[in-house]
Amino acid sequence: MTQSAAAEQSYMREGDIVDLRVGQRVLVDDGSCPAGQIKQVVGSRLSQNGVVRTSSCVPRLAKK
Repeated sequence: MTQSAAAEQSYMREGDIVDLRVGQRVLVDDGSCPAGQIKQVVGSRLSQNGVVRTSSCVPRLAKK
């Protein structure tokens, strides 16, 4: 049985993210991405210094 990632959370600044886990995805609305997109920060892998973060701009999902 596989486990899905926890529900995505949204933050205003990337610095507000504490204890990011490998595989966890967090949305950051800091205005650094083009219109219609939002920054997604992912805990990509574990290193000697902790979890390595990667970020990219992804389409913003419209609220229904």
